[in-house]
Amino acid sequence: MIDRRSLLKLAGVAPAVAALPRTTLAQQDAERPDYTLRIAPGLVELSPDHIVSTTLYNGQFPGPLIRIQEGKRFVVDVYNDTDVPELVHWHGQMIPSDVDGASEEGTPFIAPHEMRRIAFTPKPAGFRFVHTHVPAYGDLNRGTYTGQAAPVYIEPAKSPGAYDSEVFLVLKEFEPVFSQGGDMPQHALVGTPLPALQQMGNQLDQQFRGPKGYEVGSELFSINGKQLGHGEPIRVKPGDRVLFHILNASAGEIRSLALPGHVFHVVALDGNPVPIPADVPVLWLGTAERISAIVDMNHPGVWVMGDLAEDDRKHGMGIVVEYAGRSGKPQWPSRHRFVGITPISASRAASPQSPTKRSRLRSSSTTLRTMGSIVGC
Repeated sequence: MIDRRSLLKLAGVAPAVAALPRTTLAQQDAERPDYTLRIAPGLVELSPDHIVSTTLYNGQFPGPLIRIQEGKRFVVDVYNDTDVPELVHWHGQMIPSDVDGASEEGTPFIAPHEMRRIAFTPKPAGFRFVHTHVPAYGDLNRGTYTGQAAPVYIEPAKSPGAYDSEVFLVLKEFEPVFSQGGDMPQHALVGTPLPALQQMGNQLDQQFRGPKGYEVGSELFSINGKQLGHGEPIRVKPGDRVLFHILNASAGEIRSLALPGHVFHVVALDGNPVPIPADVPVLWLGTAERISAIVDMNHPGVWVMGDLAEDDRKHGMGIVVEYAGRSGKPQWPSRHRFVGITPISASRAASPQSPTKRSRLRSSSTTLRTMGSIVGC
């Protein structure tokens, strides 16, 4: 039943709709999307022995690379084919809050089995990405624990292109579990430990004995949705200059990445050009961080590009780099050949529900005292 007040409201709406220009409505209906993004459950084959069920973009992990032009209007139809509300966040872009993808900034959720069309002008140029912005809270099957992530590259109006090829790498862990393995290690800490902070930590450890709460460990690691040794290698030739765009799509882990015998010439951080490019032997990426770096391919062989943490490499965090005309087992130098890098501790998170998994659960494993180089490879 419609009461008088509701009837008056409806009567007021009709003239407003009628007042809209017909051309505006027709243009909106006729506008075709530049891209379609579908959120749906799917499977990721990390290796023949490890097939993971999670939520994906366009049926794959990572979602397809989205290349768009800086300053050119971009129209996207986002379909939510799941049973829960979702948000798609366009990370690193300067766009209106109603399409940015953050509910706290005013972006509406996309209802289950509904579609929302959004349009914006991409900026600034550089390496960005898109991911869910739904908080997981205690549900490790939601939010950034899922496979909802895809690289986005906004083409600049002018690019020097001082490289031969581009490679996009997305680092991601799968099968997260709650664990109580002690304090979470901080991989990016470098330099000499501060005695005052060490004393404070020891005092707190004495004050609060026993488990300090839950952390999240992971079973499996991957680059571009494949465990080390189970995806296509990066094929290069001597003399190539390769621009790597690397994204840490983890829900909460800090990652390292090294390519034995090679140096990363860092040209951009989080998609933004650095004032002074720097040469480094190891990359460190926090959650959602991106690094763009050029590598001169001048050390022929078949190599593992991977995490410094041996456990994480063994469980997938790596990819093979193969020079033309070279074959054989991918090489990774022994620990003593990482000069200037001193492992402090190795953390193993143990699941309270399954203590026997202690050796298989990792929340990132090695804390390093100082940065260094890889030599003798």
